[in-house]
Amino acid sequence: MHDYGELIAPDAVRFERMLPGPIGRVWRYLTVGEKRAKWLAGGETELRLGGHVDLRFHNAGLSSLPDIPPPEKYRDMPERVSFEGKVTACDPPRLLSYTWIGGDESEEDSEVTYELEEQDGGVMLTLTHRRITTREMLSSVCGGWHTHLGILIDVLHGREPPPFWQTHTALESEYDARLDKSE
Repeated sequence: MHDYGELIAPDAVRFERMLPGPIGRVWRYLTVGEKRAKWLAGGETELRLGGHVDLRFHNAGLSSLPDIPPPEKYRDMPERVSFEGKVTACDPPRLLSYTWIGGDESEEDSEVTYELEEQDGGVMLTLTHRRITTREMLSSVCGGWHTHLGILIDVLHGREPPPFWQTHTALESEYDARLDKSE
């Protein structure tokens, strides 16, 4: 459960997760909106360089188990929130990168990269999120990806994932403490 993301630069974090294959199945859970909605966010992805990415989040809907309310810092965020981006690299079924458009005009777009490699009868997913602009965003991104990747693992294994906000809140707090120690 606690394979923490690794800070690889002041503005970048990397996660590695071994997933049940085959690789084509995992690729579909990264790229097909209906499948991606089960662990991260729905929405279409145009699988070509410069293609449009639509991410429609509904974190409270990722588990049927009872959850806690969103933490105070997320209370003003709508229950359903959308982000857009552009594909910056695409080599099916092994590589997908896209920008994650910032919240306002002054923010630089961050970038998410998924790399898949068949390994030991499974699929190694390496996820890297770059250009994270603030310390607060870094702990949120780390807790978010850790939670979402845990949900992906549960979905791929056919298990009910734990409630999103309960899991994310605990993990974000752990990442805050870990990041404080690294500063």
